[in-house]
Amino acid sequence: MTIKVGDQLPSGTLTLATNDGPQKVASADYFKGKKVVLFSVPGAFTPTCDAKHLPGFVEQAAALKAKGVDAIACLSVNDAFVMKAWGKAQGAAGKVDMLADGNAEYTKALGLDFDASGFGMGTRGQRFALIADDGKVTHLNVEAKGEFKVSAAEYVLGQL
Repeated sequence: MTIKVGDQLPSGTLTLATNDGPQKVASADYFKGKKVVLFSVPGAFTPTCDAKHLPGFVEQAAALKAKGVDAIACLSVNDAFVMKAWGKAQGAAGKVDMLADGNAEYTKALGLDFDASGFGMGTRGQRFALIADDGKVTHLNVEAKGEFKVSAAEYVLGQL
């Protein structure tokens, strides 16, 4: 079942890419007591994700936080080492937390996975952005296939 507005985010474990190495993070702890913007990309370093999606949130981080957002997180079905390298390449440190979901377990729990085997990428996460307040989804924007509109940082900023 796909997550929807009003739902509590599922329990699960993600891996936060840090300078001290990968750190396991319980989703309940990450979202507890905070307003979080979580956005998902099909893959680190892939064309739209690398040229537009992550850079938009890096550029808009201060504006999002000025609207009451406590944390901004990028979720991808990649390993923590790839997420760390991608975050470093994009200047995300201190702006966007890079969350790895290497086995797509959390993405599947959200109901927002898709089969990208035809592209040699296996199971991936759909492109989406959500706003959660204390772990409860208040806004959910899932992109139509091939689109990049409603999950963009500017669109999310307009919802705050």
